[in-house]
Amino acid sequence: MQNKCPIFWINYIFNVTLHLEMKYNTYTLDNGLRIIHLPSDSQVVYCGYQINAGTRNEEPGEEGLAHFCEHVTFKGTERRKAWHILNCLESVGGDLNAYTNKEGTVYYSAILKEHIARAVDLLSDIVFHSVYPQAEIDKEVEVICDEIESYNDSPAELIYDEFENILFKGSPLGHNILGTAEQVRSFKTEDALRFTRKLYRPDNAIFFAYGDIDFKKLVKLLKTLNMEHGTLNFMNSKTSETPAETLNLELGTLNFMNNKTSETPAAEMEAGDANHKVQSSKFKVQSKEVQSKVAGQTIVMQKNTHQAHVMIGTRAYDVNDDRRMPLYLLNNMLGGPGMNAKLNLALREHNGLVYTVESTMVAYGDTGTWSIYFGCDEHDVKRCLRLVRKELDKFMQKPLSDAQLKAAKKQIKGQIGVACDNRENFALDFGKSFLHYGWEKNVDRLYEQVDAITAAQIQAVAQELFDKDRLTTLIFK
Repeated sequence: MQNKCPIFWINYIFNVTLHLEMKYNTYTLDNGLRIIHLPSDSQVVYCGYQINAGTRNEEPGEEGLAHFCEHVTFKGTERRKAWHILNCLESVGGDLNAYTNKEGTVYYSAILKEHIARAVDLLSDIVFHSVYPQAEIDKEVEVICDEIESYNDSPAELIYDEFENILFKGSPLGHNILGTAEQVRSFKTEDALRFTRKLYRPDNAIFFAYGDIDFKKLVKLLKTLNMEHGTLNFMNSKTSETPAETLNLELGTLNFMNNKTSETPAAEMEAGDANHKVQSSKFKVQSKEVQSKVAGQTIVMQKNTHQAHVMIGTRAYDVNDDRRMPLYLLNNMLGGPGMNAKLNLALREHNGLVYTVESTMVAYGDTGTWSIYFGCDEHDVKRCLRLVRKELDKFMQKPLSDAQLKAAKKQIKGQIGVACDNRENFALDFGKSFLHYGWEKNVDRLYEQVDAITAAQIQAVAQELFDKDRLTTLIFK
């Protein structure tokens, strides 16, 4: 399945402020599984399990195991063969997918609302009842190794993981999600079972749904599938062709009537977005501090690339840090998706030195990163670095004017508004927030926090993070 990040930005300005009243439904089963649902008028439902089981949960020698388990979870359960899993939703026009990141693994579907029972049944089956047959693993391992080799042939992607490995050396956050081909080829059925039995538990997961379905019936369906201690009872069914029909015998016909709710368009939000905290999370990430000894250094790696690839950055703020929101706005001004971003103007539009330049921020539960990436001709690296330094110094030396701050806020709020149309990514994002932090995504609250950012806060963040003695530079040649 694809290894993708659910956070994307759309480069367009939408000048109308959206007021999105998001009324989530939540419930916790006796076995600890938390359920979150956001109603909408759409006939398509996005739903799935998000599990607190990512790269940072791997033990030494297990690098790549979380992603490996994500792949082989689709290869057979106690009552389904691999082909039945793939056909179950596709036969009714639905979609089944999964991805792994450093803090979690996600299995999800997009399905018409009349087939929701089928989707919930399938997702519950693969997450909690996969058997990881060795014969299927032997075939899938080569697929994963091909994915690794493709990744290794993409220096613009590889440099991000190499950079985090430098910043978080000695921590599971440092190594890449895929692992190495040699390591992956060593994994067996027992490795997958050991990892998933430890972490694929109802009390270590959430189920999310976004769409026009009856929440009470969704809860009842999940209760039927989930026994008190997390063991699934599938009534010894021998076929996977019509799992929903079996469930309906007990539940009655699942007729998901149109909910009388207002339109709730999705907003795709960066990891630093505002949320409403409704409860304390059970699943706080590890708080071990990882000391970086590379600040102020330039590291050059010989990769025999056609152009030089450069990253500049540092460790930044965790998801609960008050400084995260000023960085969120600052990052968008500096190297966000807009063609008017400061770095794009300086390196591309005014000097024609790069095709792509961007800055990114990632907020984990206990730490974070901020970085700049660009690719250029090897002979232009020093010139590009000087131009980058010049832009960073501007933010450090002088606070934004009222007009500049107002324009920056208008732009980022417009980007959020346009991204509201991406329902799939928003569903994945609010599921992630609920899993790790117990938060309900709230776009209006995000707008309020953007409006509250001051020029002094932005300058203070710039002075802290952009200090040349704090920054690490990594160059692929």
